[in-house]
Amino acid sequence: MASPARWLSATLAMCAGLTFIAGAGQAANGNEPLPASRPTTQTVQASAVLKPAIYRGPKATSGKVVYLTFDDGPSRYTPAVLNVLKSYNAKATFFLIGSQIRTREATTRRIAREGHSVQDHTWRHPNLKRLSSIEISSQFTRTNRAIRRQGIRQPVCERPPYGAFNDRVRRVSQTLGMRTVIWSLDTNDWRRPGASSIARRVLRGTSNGSIVLMHDGGGNRSQTVTALKTILRTLKARGYRFETLPACS
Repeated sequence: MASPARWLSATLAMCAGLTFIAGAGQAANGNEPLPASRPTTQTVQASAVLKPAIYRGPKATSGKVVYLTFDDGPSRYTPAVLNVLKSYNAKATFFLIGSQIRTREATTRRIAREGHSVQDHTWRHPNLKRLSSIEISSQFTRTNRAIRRQGIRQPVCERPPYGAFNDRVRRVSQTLGMRTVIWSLDTNDWRRPGASSIARRVLRGTSNGSIVLMHDGGGNRSQTVTALKTILRTLKARGYRFETLPACS
């Protein structure tokens, strides 16, 4: 006759085996959640640390640098902006509206061909804070697709219209491999206050590493074109150079 100790050990072993078999059957039938050690893709994305929006570019260690950015193109004024930039050997970053590319394909390709950075400013310029994640993703992906069709590299930066964004916008942007870029100096050229006012605002507010917001689309931008000549001439005389944003390169 088995001793009480041996009988207890055998009973416990049998119970453990039955528990294992029952548990395996439940997992096979999909009644148990995935183990914590095997997180889903959605869990990984949700827990990813959101990168901060960019408001300034890196300062130059030798000399001074300013990062000119243009929103709302391509438009009929974009070629004039490009002509001025070219005359001063200045580079800039352009945030394009995707729905406008189809009628300005040659201009879009010229932006990239002349050494400027082409980035994403959504498909139709909505306030992204009012959209769902799926709608935000559509705004970005449609624009990125339109840019790639011109033989231009996939954008790695986006600028939300009106500078309006929240964590949802950043999360979608980051999932698509892009950074959110804002600005440190708004020229208010979209108000059309006069070329001298636009230039004065830039010349007073620019410092090493500034990201300057201007517009080559969204309305009559003749004041911006005129102001740009003064801005480039004066800042160049002050020792500035004009480069594309490193984060978007």
